Amino acid sequence: MIKKFFITGTDTNVGKTIASSILLKKATAAGYKTAGYKPVSSGYQNKKYNLLNNDAIILKKSSSIILSDQEINPIAFFENAPPHILSRLKKKNIKKKELSLGLRKIISKSNWILVEGAGGWYTPLSYKDTFSSWVKKEKLTVIIIVAIKLGCINHAILTEKAIISEKIKCGGWIANNIFPKDKYNIYYIQTLLNYIKSPFLGEIPYLNDKNKINFKEINIQLPK
Repeated sequence: MIKKFFITGTDTNVGKTIASSILLKKATAAGYKTAGYKPVSSGYQNKKYNLLNNDAIILKKSSSIILSDQEINPIAFFENAPPHILSRLKKKNIKKKELSLGLRKIISKSNWILVEGAGGWYTPLSYKDTFSSWVKKEKLTVIIIVAIKLGCINHAILTEKAIISEKIKCGGWIANNIFPKDKYNIYYIQTLLNYIKSPFLGEIPYLNDKNKINFKEINIQLPK
């Protein structure tokens, strides 16, 4: 059975890629043939890897199967700005069928696929479509990454409600401590546990060095 998940966040820069990396490695350890997929990216951040987007580089390294740069990230923009705006300015349309074609290629090679979105749940692909409409079309199970910070409670509740309102399965949420823990962190998570009905998959501790992550020491469950 092929498992397909979509990673979204309560905002941009909440740790979607770090969470994706950990989940991919845990799924690999569980015996799956894993693949990360970043269908749309903006911002080339690493010249060492042929100017490949940094998120795509991490997904590529974290996957158990070998994928080309194009397979990992078929639609990429050089500048760091919302994809739908760059799409308009560069006259390069983001077509949902192209995203789906890329997903089909990866499905043919793996049985545990993690698709990483851009920004939050309603990030636009164009002036008519958001990522959410494509996720619904592909029937992907969604995982929410919640950055533990001021404002995260409202954002997390709204994100889950939006996903459920579109009759899309929410497979769970992950708390990511993007700042060193303070006395309020535990209360943020306790509050979210009361309001978020989807399964709590675990918590990512604050990471001083994101390049040295021991995924075995991070207590996160694989979504079902």
